Amino acid sequence: MSQYSVTGCIVTYNNAKKIKRTLDTVLECTKGVDFKLYVVDNGSTDGTLDIVKQYEQVELIESGGNIGFGAGHNSVLDRLDSKYHVIINPDISVRTDVISSMAAFMDANEDVVLLSPKICFLDGRDQILGLRDPTIKYLVSSKLRRKPFLKTLDEFAMRDADTSKPFDVENASGCFLMVRTELFKKIGGFDEGYFMYFEDADLTRAMRKYGRAVKYSDVIIYHEWDHDSRKNLRLMLIQMRSMMYYFRKWRKADRIQ
Repeated sequence: MSQYSVTGCIVTYNNAKKIKRTLDTVLECTKGVDFKLYVVDNGSTDGTLDIVKQYEQVELIESGGNIGFGAGHNSVLDRLDSKYHVIINPDISVRTDVISSMAAFMDANEDVVLLSPKICFLDGRDQILGLRDPTIKYLVSSKLRRKPFLKTLDEFAMRDADTSKPFDVENASGCFLMVRTELFKKIGGFDEGYFMYFEDADLTRAMRKYGRAVKYSDVIIYHEWDHDSRKNLRLMLIQMRSMMYYFRKWRKADRIQ
């Protein structure tokens, strides 16, 4: 029998301004399950490490350098002994026991392999995030977010879905999602061909081969979303490289099928 029914992992890189709220709220609110939290630090130099080290209940892993989002999360794979595992961004917060609620839902729905909550800004506004497999037209609409692209953006975000009940999605945001640990380990975690961006779309697509990816709007997490790739040329180039990698990979996979 596993010691922990749920594990979680946060990958940090210079997140000193945000990580304390994330750790405080996740640890304070998660009461309904046995929970083990890992933090993988990718070489922070801004004091992030000093903050994380204050939390005795957190297991800190120092990667030794900025190895990327997916590789950072994968560094805990061999340590996981849980039934469910949660991918957590260092810029989110929770106000209820979201993790226990999501674990209970997955217990009751064995065909669900990946579960995504409702994601809001800190002020409670919904975040408009892509829930279908990425395509060029969807990504353009997501970047521009103005007429005449709003109809396409609504399609990408499945705005017509009945959010009063759980519904299947093709794509889930990696800022916060729960997976079945055994399957997450079976597929090798994240594809480390992505340094940042699109690895969550890739993971959702890989997990969907084994079951359902579901949006569960009964639980809410709050995401301090900065749109960093819109402000930083280096991040924009990384995002473009990841986009091309994603399309090449899945175009080839679709041809093989």
